[in-house]
Amino acid sequence: MLIVGGGLVGLTTALVLRHHGVDVTLVEKRATTSPQPKARRFHVRSLEIFRELGLAETVHEAARGLADHDCMAIGRTLAEAEQLPPPSGVGESMDVSPELPCLVAQNVLEPVLRQAAQDAGADIRFSTALTSFEQDADGVVAELADSRLRAAYLVAADGARSPVRSALGIGRSGRGAIGEDSVNVYFRADLADVVRGREFNICQIQHPDVPGGLASVDGRLNWVFMTPGGDVDRDWPALLRTALGVPAPDLEVMSVLPWRPEMLVADRYSSGRVHLAGDAAHVMPPFAAVGANTGIADAHNLGWKLAAVLSGAAAPSLLDSYDAERRPAGWFAADQSSRRSTDLTAAPDPTLAHPFVLAAGGFQYPAGAISGGPAEGGEAEPVTEFAPAGRVGTRIPHRWLDAARTRSTVDLAGSGWALAVADDPQRWRPGGIPVHRLDVDFLGAGEGVLIRPDDVIAWRGTDPTAPANVLEKLLHA
Repeated sequence: MLIVGGGLVGLTTALVLRHHGVDVTLVEKRATTSPQPKARRFHVRSLEIFRELGLAETVHEAARGLADHDCMAIGRTLAEAEQLPPPSGVGESMDVSPELPCLVAQNVLEPVLRQAAQDAGADIRFSTALTSFEQDADGVVAELADSRLRAAYLVAADGARSPVRSALGIGRSGRGAIGEDSVNVYFRADLADVVRGREFNICQIQHPDVPGGLASVDGRLNWVFMTPGGDVDRDWPALLRTALGVPAPDLEVMSVLPWRPEMLVADRYSSGRVHLAGDAAHVMPPFAAVGANTGIADAHNLGWKLAAVLSGAAAPSLLDSYDAERRPAGWFAADQSSRRSTDLTAAPDPTLAHPFVLAAGGFQYPAGAISGGPAEGGEAEPVTEFAPAGRVGTRIPHRWLDAARTRSTVDLAGSGWALAVADDPQRWRPGGIPVHRLDVDFLGAGEGVLIRPDDVIAWRGTDPTAPANVLEKLLHA
């Protein structure tokens, strides 16, 4: 397997593939992981994926510096800002997931994932650019800056401007640019005493001369100020001190990056033996903090399917379900992001998806590697409320399986398949699938659910012979 792109999504893809025993080479044209904070909020679904990979504790440790910064704040300047009450749902995550969400800057997390991927046996090559590639019926031939490599498949996690996507001629659709140009100013200043007792994730600055949002990267020294306007040639140290409302004598501007929020989704996620993931497949405004999380879910979905095909356990046609499942999911996430606002004083929009639907992988696949989903008349998952009930095409609802709260229903499949049933396991004919008897509220009498390696319910019913037949059909259709 060849992965192009060594950011969050490329590295996660490498980890998922190694988790399934696939040999992986990852190439990245940059010399290092991202020097910019970029993504910072990782939802419970992403932490569940890291949990499966054995990395949840490592990620939480990397996030320790922002552990108490989940609130928002607002004020004319940072010095005058007041912390807002905790957002609805904070503290409830353990009811919807075995993992808590976390704040950890991308430039902190990526090195952790890179080391983990190397430790897992992935061949990670930074300072190695893909110059061109060709594919045939048997694989992909990649021309690298210093060599040639042949792989069975290529995963393009090479960013929003994806050269791989462009080479494939895959267009993008969506709302395009949303709102005005903005600038992100990454700077260092010791503000620990200023924010102590008012710790925040984002502080909305309402100063008329320099409005914007101040994001905490590590809660003390590193910060990102996001402000409207496309002019990067401004006296940023002076403007930042105005926004902060304190002298900050040690303030140092690290970088100034112009950007514009966009909503664009690739018209195809797959072309032959090449598959797009992360920003190569979808870009979205940061207003719902789901861009990186959506890319991590892409990696989780695609990884087990590639592994199944490469091992011979599944036909290549299984990979068609990647586009069928993840492109609607990417569109949903991008649409939800584009409809949200950074204004902390804005009234809630009751038509938006419930926050836990976004955070806990609550999007329902309409079709794909499932049987009895919405496209086949199955029950639809609500969006404006969080009410998981074990519907086909959704991630299995979290329920603790032991009094010590160490094992969850989300852990049942692991890297394989699982069958969860409400009655005597001996009644079922699973065809080699591990069977687990559960006493949970979302399973009715005599019911069972077939759980995929990515924790998605592939089938639900009462026929004890169905799971093995469904699995065979899904893998070899």
